Amino acid sequence: MASTSLTSFAQTAPCIKSADRNARTMPEARIYLDNAATSWPKPETVYEAVEQYMRTNGAPAGRSVYAEAQQVERAVETTRVLTAKAFGGVQSNSIVFTCNGTDSLNLAIHGLLRANDHVVTTQLEHNSVLRPLRFLEQQQDVSVTRVSCGADTIVDVDELFDAVTPATRLIVLTHMSNVTGAVQPVEEVCRRAAERELPCLIDAAQSAGHDALQFAQNPTTLVAAPGHKGLLGPLGIGLLSVPESLQAELLPHRQGGTGTKSESDEQPATSPDRFESGNHNVPAILGLGAGMRWLSELGGDEIQRRLDNRRDELLDGLAELRGVTLYGPKDANRRGAVAAFGVDGFSPQEVAGMLDSGHRVQARAGFLCAPQIHTLFGAEHGGVVRFSPGLFTTEADTQSAIAAVAEIAECGEMG
Repeated sequence: MASTSLTSFAQTAPCIKSADRNARTMPEARIYLDNAATSWPKPETVYEAVEQYMRTNGAPAGRSVYAEAQQVERAVETTRVLTAKAFGGVQSNSIVFTCNGTDSLNLAIHGLLRANDHVVTTQLEHNSVLRPLRFLEQQQDVSVTRVSCGADTIVDVDELFDAVTPATRLIVLTHMSNVTGAVQPVEEVCRRAAERELPCLIDAAQSAGHDALQFAQNPTTLVAAPGHKGLLGPLGIGLLSVPESLQAELLPHRQGGTGTKSESDEQPATSPDRFESGNHNVPAILGLGAGMRWLSELGGDEIQRRLDNRRDELLDGLAELRGVTLYGPKDANRRGAVAAFGVDGFSPQEVAGMLDSGHRVQARAGFLCAPQIHTLFGAEHGGVVRFSPGLFTTEADTQSAIAAVAEIAECGEMG
C-alpha cells in the first residue's frame, strides 16, 4: 500500500472537506471501533461497582478484619471465582491477579524460563511476548524460534511442533491475532503440548470474554489476559491462569506483603499469594467482576451473534470498496471481530486521522504492537488500519464506518 506525501494529502483534503459539506453534517457522537485496544463503553454496572467501592468502602483487600475490609475480601474472591469459570472452569486458586495483560505475560515468561532454555513462538505475537523473549535472548541466553505462517496469519500446528527440541521449555501462542483477528488452533496446540508435558502459554488478550477458554483446563497450559478488553473491566487489571502442576516452578517477579503469613519474611509458597504481593487494585477487580457478571447474563450465544454480525458487516462492506485491501483469513469464521485494511494512496495513520477528524469514526492504525505479522501480508511499510467493534457497536455504526472509508478511498483515487 502506497503512502502519500504531505503534499498529496493536502491535495486530497479539499475533496474530503467538500464531500463532508455536501453529503452530511458531522456526527456529534463518536463511533468507537477500537475495542481491541480497550472496550468502550462499559456496562453501567461496571461504573457503578467502581464508584460504589470508592465512595462507600475504600478498604484494602486481605489486610484487616473490620467489616468493610472483609466485605472487600469476599468481593475480590468472588471475582476470582467468576474468572476461574470464564477460564474454562479451572480452580480458583490458579487465577492470579496482575497489573495488566502485559504483566501476566511477563510473569509467565520470566517466571518459567531459565538460562539456555528454548522457546517456540510465532510471528503473530504482540510485543508483550516478543519483547520479553528478546530480552531473555540478550540477557540469559534463552533461544527463541519464531514460526512463520501464510498470508491468512494462521499458524500450522505441525510446523509449530516441528520447531520443538529437547531444550524447549515453553510454547507461546496468541489465541487471536490483534492485527487480523485470525483465531489460532490453540485447543490442538495445548493438547499436544500437554501430551509432551510441555508448558504452553496462551495470550488470550483478544479472546477472553468473547470465546470459551476451555483449553485452560489442560494441565500444562497457562492463560494470560487483560481485564479491560473483552471482559469489560477497567484498565489496570490483568489475569494469569497457572495450573497446579506449574505453580511451584513459576517464580514470582515481585515479593512483598500479601496479608498472609506476615510473621515470615519469606514469600508464601501457595497460589495465588505467591504471585500477588502488594495491595490489589480493588476498584479494577470489582469493576471486572461486574463486567463478567454482565457477560454471563448476556450469554455466550448472544455475545457471539453480536460480534459475528458486526464483523461480517465490516468485512463485507469493505470488500466491495475499490482501493481498499483487506488483510487476514478469507474465511470469516476463522477470525474474530476485527477488520484490518489499507486504503490505496494513504498511510494507515492518515486514514485513521481522516476517519476521526472528518467522520468521528475511531480506529487504530500502524503496526499495532505486533511488528512481525505485517511482513506476512505485505503491510510492513506502515502497518494497517484496524476496525474492532464491541458488544455495544451497532449496525448503524459499521455502516457509517464503511461509508467513511469509501469516501476516503474515492479521494485516494482522485489523487
